[in-house]
Amino acid sequence: MTAKSKKIQSILIANRGEIALRVIRACKELGIRSVAIYSDEDVRAVHVKRADEAYHIGPAAPAQSYLNMDRIIETAKAAGVDAIHPGYGFLSENENFSESCEKNGIIFIGPRAKAMEVTGDKMKCKAVMKKAKVPTVPGSDGIIEDVEKAADIAHEAGYPVLLKSAFGGGGRGIRLAKDEKQLRQEFEMASAESRAAFGKAALFVEKYLQRIRHIEFQLIRDSHGNGRHLFERECSIQRRHQKLIEMSPSPVVDQKTRERVGEIAVRAAAAVDYLNAGTAEFLRDQEGNFYFIEINSRLQVEHPVTELVTGLDLVKLQIHVAEGGELPFKQEDLKMNGCAIECRINAEDPFYDFAPSTGIVPNCNIPYGPGIRVDTYLYPGCNVSGYYDSLTAKLLAWGRNFDEARVRMRNALDEFSIEGINTTIPLYRTIMEEENFIKGELSTDYLERFKVFDKMNEEVKERAAKGAPAAVAAALLHGELVKRSSSTTQSSNNGSSSKQSRWKMTPKVAS
Repeated sequence: MTAKSKKIQSILIANRGEIALRVIRACKELGIRSVAIYSDEDVRAVHVKRADEAYHIGPAAPAQSYLNMDRIIETAKAAGVDAIHPGYGFLSENENFSESCEKNGIIFIGPRAKAMEVTGDKMKCKAVMKKAKVPTVPGSDGIIEDVEKAADIAHEAGYPVLLKSAFGGGGRGIRLAKDEKQLRQEFEMASAESRAAFGKAALFVEKYLQRIRHIEFQLIRDSHGNGRHLFERECSIQRRHQKLIEMSPSPVVDQKTRERVGEIAVRAAAAVDYLNAGTAEFLRDQEGNFYFIEINSRLQVEHPVTELVTGLDLVKLQIHVAEGGELPFKQEDLKMNGCAIECRINAEDPFYDFAPSTGIVPNCNIPYGPGIRVDTYLYPGCNVSGYYDSLTAKLLAWGRNFDEARVRMRNALDEFSIEGINTTIPLYRTIMEEENFIKGELSTDYLERFKVFDKMNEEVKERAAKGAPAAVAAALLHGELVKRSSSTTQSSNNGSSSKQSRWKMTPKVAS
């Protein structure tokens, strides 16, 4: 340990659900005291029972509990912890929270506030990356406040373009403009959306790359200046810029490309003096060009994908780096082993525009077997709350190659049942057998391009006719759509938009 190093004896997890459980497990392996926090809604949550200590943090609403920075710091001091792990979402990318931890003598297990400030501002980050010769998407070099200037830049970059909030994340604050008329229409709406979501109407213009793949590189960097990439994850299967399925390796990344883009990712982290685990995100166009878009300054939802193909424990690595330790491996020591796929099991109905689904889960069957991993907070009798994000579980399958991982995932999806709520399981079951997915023909418009929802409906009908239990359940859910459609229409007539999320709170979530 260096002079500035400090052995961490206790950690408060400033989060809930499966990520809180994930950190608690790492703490138990390291002999570190784990301290959980919980809201009124989470009194019976599993992470509360698994932690060594647990403290009530406030009412169900995130603003009064998991986003209450002052209350969390007070609790951490009262509990006498050495460090705080923020998980993802909530305060994980809040530079003020990182700075507050530092001021109170608490180790923040993540990047420093200064690096977060840069990575959280897309335009600042883009400027730094250009200086570091990291390739970025063509578009504006700064914030655009005037629609005329936006039109000039869009004309130069070439339509279609995206209008983005400089402070956006998780797919929020993004508008597509196919021509100047649409750009002018969307500009005011995008400004208002940005102001409502992030408190600032700061937009920038970016060339819209069509038929793109979203590929990210896992990063880890220590306080001694050592940076490593832990290979790529393919994240192209998305809905409205929200990732649904992730896998490693990517079908289109060979070893030479992996080394080249991985080195760019490490250079990007060094450019902002990044510390701890993070992710460099890239867009890949049809010609194979990679463009940096952002650094996510936290642990990702999909980090287990990397764990399965590298054999590394990223949370334990995070803690080691936060203690001041050096990374225990060189880049050339790292090897990829097999293939891993992750499906995000969300409490949403894929048959009905992903309408949120909440309530008590009377029973659930969690799949297991060779190569299967499930990170979840579910248990029979638990409550899936509308106050928090819709992610209920992360189902992962590892195999010696893509096809073995895919088949294991398909079988695990058949075994996975969650009673009382609707989930995205039927969609993933369809994708695992979809010919373009099998061929690796992926892009961020994959779901629409290949009419996957139509295929899902057909598959459910076919499997229900054959008497497959999981498919019968899905078909029954599908049969309830008329009732749900009627009730939704009624609420829409009362003033709420059917396009708007019915979740009571949508904090910034891992993208």
